[in-house]
Amino acid sequence: MKTKVKREKLKATGSKLRISGAEAVIRCLLAEEIKLIYGYPGGAIMPIYDEIYKFQDQLHHVLTRHEQGATHAAQGFARTSGKVGVAIATSGPGATNLVTGIADAQIDSTPMVCITGQVASHLLGSDAFQETDIIGISTPVTKWNYQITKANEIPEIMAKAFYIARSGRPGPVLIDITKDAQFELFDFSYEKCTGIRSYQPYPKLINESLSEAVRLIGESKKPFVIWGQGVILGQAEKEFKDFIEKSGIPAAWTILGLSALPTAHPSNRGMVGMHGNYATNLLTNECDLLIAVGMRFDDRVTGDLKTYAKQAKVIHLELDPAEVNKNVKADVTLLCDCKISLQALTNKISTKKYPMWIKRFDDLDTIEKEKVIHGDLNPTKPGLTMGESIEMINKHSDGDAIIVTDVGQHQMVACRYAKFNQSKSNVTSGGLGTMGFALPAAIGAKMGAPNREVVAVIGDGGFQMTIQELGTIFQQQVAVKIVILNNDFLGMVRQWQQLFFDNRYASTEMTNPDFVAIAKGYYIEADRVDNRQHLDQAVAKMMASDKPYFLEICVEKEGNVFPMIPTGASVSDIRLE
Repeated sequence: MKTKVKREKLKATGSKLRISGAEAVIRCLLAEEIKLIYGYPGGAIMPIYDEIYKFQDQLHHVLTRHEQGATHAAQGFARTSGKVGVAIATSGPGATNLVTGIADAQIDSTPMVCITGQVASHLLGSDAFQETDIIGISTPVTKWNYQITKANEIPEIMAKAFYIARSGRPGPVLIDITKDAQFELFDFSYEKCTGIRSYQPYPKLINESLSEAVRLIGESKKPFVIWGQGVILGQAEKEFKDFIEKSGIPAAWTILGLSALPTAHPSNRGMVGMHGNYATNLLTNECDLLIAVGMRFDDRVTGDLKTYAKQAKVIHLELDPAEVNKNVKADVTLLCDCKISLQALTNKISTKKYPMWIKRFDDLDTIEKEKVIHGDLNPTKPGLTMGESIEMINKHSDGDAIIVTDVGQHQMVACRYAKFNQSKSNVTSGGLGTMGFALPAAIGAKMGAPNREVVAVIGDGGFQMTIQELGTIFQQQVAVKIVILNNDFLGMVRQWQQLFFDNRYASTEMTNPDFVAIAKGYYIEADRVDNRQHLDQAVAKMMASDKPYFLEICVEKEGNVFPMIPTGASVSDIRLE
């Protein structure tokens, strides 16, 4: 039973409060409307944890079982809530254990503030116990970082941290606070940051570029839109839908853009990239105009840049100038918040139809359905497929669930076949490809959207990288549904070994434990299904539960994910088998 600690009355100095640096951190969080944080205590962060204890009626702390889990949970929370996620850890190994999640958040543009404790300032550089230069380590993978050595720095730096994390193209910020700064008393006051000199997170739309984009759209006979997560981060789903519907242009998504437009929308043609759809990839190299919205032309999307969309004019709607002309040269750039640029485009373009161009998509879709999709979703062989497992989740979620995926074959299959009716429904590690992401991210995703069903779809390999977070789920009673698609392999690597390394399965076959027994050891209801006859009933039972639930689905051991573009090949070289 928790014991409440009465907070002493604060001594006021004018309009300011005389408090410790540790308490100031908590008051800054509350001023930023943070009510939920994830973390793991230790020596150098202990003063702040003491204040967390005192403020537990206003700030809920989730004890994860590993600091990496804290960052992924904070990411999941940010992705479904649209707010800044917060993770906290001690110095040394606590801080370094955050780095994978920070790097993941950086490349996937997830707003997150990480707070780490540090040894006392007089010990900096002395190789003191659990001292690590986390500022030096994290500089390449943060949007901004800062080390605080004096308590009076805390309000200004914390305010900047939240402003930088959430503004413009979002990203992770790390604040490192020495232990003496946490104990030190000072006169506290807080003011939210609304701007920083030389930092311009929202460029203004240039009318000349807008006019040129409208002209190119009007002249195009085979236009194609590829959208990314920028639509979701910019809260531009409505503006994007209006643009797509008025323009009549077929559109496809990157995996982080998935769910910005409902799956069933007639203009939604599917996924681009290495395991994307047949038509969307092939026709990237046939369109005469490519309109990229809030996406960065990642190599998994483009394949060989020397052959990527060379026949097309390119319009790039982008917020971050660093992404413009980085991989693909744009003929026109609308450097602006896409919520604004999309609305401006929609107001100026004319409604058009492209029947022959749309038919080209339909014809290629028919080929993919016959050669790939039908076998994935309606298999005749005995073994369960990942595709039919995802399809069964669709059946019992009606497309309203948030799907959180790890990294590997199951991720690509889930992205290909999951159905979504609303935005912020697909949570995955896109750019960094972090195995172990899904289980802790699902915790945060559920806490960020408590009224929505959250299903974590994980491979047997990635699950075991953060399996300890079952303890967090049990302790917090987070009602997530955990689905393990178990093929006893590191499936994606095995597929590459089969196709490109003459079936030499080097270190990819796994001897797995009894996952159901482990889940039950954490007092989580669990089941296993290994045949088609019981799959429907097993998934239905899981989805009907209002508590944490674990379901292991034993799928075929050597199933492959197609279509597939070999690494470094052209998108035109997409393979169906």
